[in-house]
Order: sequence, then C-alpha cells, then structure tokens
Amino acid sequence: MNKFEELFAQYGCDAVSDQQISASVADMIAQHYAENNTPDVWAQCLNQIDLTTLSVDDTTERVSAMAEHVNQFQAHFPGLKNVAAICVYPAMVPVVKQYLKADNIGIASCCGGFPASQTYSEIKVAETSMAVMEGSTEIDVVLSVGKFLEGNYVEAYDDLCEMKAACREAHLKVILETGALLSCANIKRASILAMQAGADFIKTSTGKIAVSATPEAAYVMCCAIKEWYEKTGERVGFKAAGGISTTADAVKYYTIVKHVLGKEWLNNRMFRFGASRLANNLLSSLQGHEVKYF
Repeated sequence: MNKFEELFAQYGCDAVSDQQISASVADMIAQHYAENNTPDVWAQCLNQIDLTTLSVDDTTERVSAMAEHVNQFQAHFPGLKNVAAICVYPAMVPVVKQYLKADNIGIASCCGGFPASQTYSEIKVAETSMAVMEGSTEIDVVLSVGKFLEGNYVEAYDDLCEMKAACREAHLKVILETGALLSCANIKRASILAMQAGADFIKTSTGKIAVSATPEAAYVMCCAIKEWYEKTGERVGFKAAGGISTTADAVKYYTIVKHVLGKEWLNNRMFRFGASRLANNLLSSLQGHEVKYF
C-alpha cells in the first residue's frame, strides 16, 4: 500500500457509496432548504461570489466594465455587501488590477493550464507565478484529472504542490472537476489529495464540461473538509462553481455547507460561489424585481 492509499484509507474513501450520498443530500435539502431560503441567506450568498468571466472573447472593455460595476456596487445597493472577488483568465489580471478600486475584493485567476490542466508542469508553475506577480490574490487551478484517474497520485500531488509554492501569499483553490471523477469515492480521494497538497480551498468544477457542480459532489467535499479539520485542525474552504445560476441553487449549496461544516464556514473567507449569472439572480430575489446590474 503506497502513501496515498494509506491516506485514503485513513479517511474511509473506499466506504463512500453513491447511493447513500444521494439519499443523504436529498434528506438534508428536504429538511433544511426552507429554513435557509431567506433574504438574509440570499444576501450572504451574494457576498460569497467570485464574479467570473472566462470566455474566449473576453476583452479589456468587458473586464474593466465588470470591475467598475463592482466599484459602484454599494452606491447602487447600499444595504448589501459586495461580491468577494473578480475571477478572470491570467491575461486579464492586469486589467482587474488597474480598474478595481473597491476595498477588500479579491483578484482571482484561473491558472495552471485551465480548464483541462493538460500541459507541462513547468508551464503551470510559470503561469501561476506570473498571475501572482501581476496582482492575483487567489489562484484557481485544476487537478490533473487524467493522472488521478489512472492512479498516478504522486504526479497529481506533486503538480499541485509546485503550484502551491508558486502562489506565495495568494490562496490556492484546487478544482477537482467532480463531473469527470466518476464516483463519490473518487471525489473524496481527490479532496483529500488536494488538501494534503496545501489547498486553501477545494472547488467543484470548471464549468467547461458537461457535468458541473452537483449537490452530491458538494456534500462529499464538505464531509472531507470536516474530517480533515477534525484530524489536522486545518480549516479548508469550499467553492461551488459550474452551472450555479439561480437563487434556489445557491440556497441548496448554502444548506449543505451550513449543515455539514457549520457556521464557521458561512462567510466569504471559507465559502465561495464561482458564477456569472448568479449575482443578478440573487439581486433580483432581494429587490423583488428583475435586476441586470452585473
């Protein structure tokens, strides 16, 4: 048994059942969704958004306009807290850095050969380092899913460790691409591997493949984070991303985080949404009419 198989055994990864996870999630949502579907929770979810644009046709104009909307947010919505961060491709980090003036807003960048992670480790490290140099305070990278699925855990782990070192003071969010991992047991293994490599957050998805975030994946990841904290004393954040666009979606993920991890995770230091449409939909729910601000 190698060191990663031993690590996975410590966390009971082989015992994770897809059917049991689905049943547990359905029961949790049925019991607790209504109590969390409130304006206070909608506002909290808004404050946990990484406002994202990751499109092939992103331009300086589009990204600077996004930054300006964040700058002016509290002038338009004085009773609400702003989003947590703006998330862009590495080439757009200098644009966000130039135009973002609002206080306490992170600059997140998807690096490391995003979204497939199918490039050389040296390029992943260089891209991460350059994004930090240009002003990124948060780095989102993708687990090498191919290496992970073939059982090459050492290379997948080393890859993440090198990018973690390149982050320096920036936070590292590791995207597991849960829709490609085939089972809840694999999602738990990937969660543990990423946290062992030093992830500050683990994140569900890129939003670039057919199956994005699911409540079941989120539940498994949050349970892994809880067990990790109980064993190590280290708190790791959770980010739900990929296909999350409605207020109802946000409340479901909030419910899972609240009832698995507890109130210590119900803030934007420990819990994020990666989204583009979600912000306007939460604002619409809060204002009682359609809002297209962002």
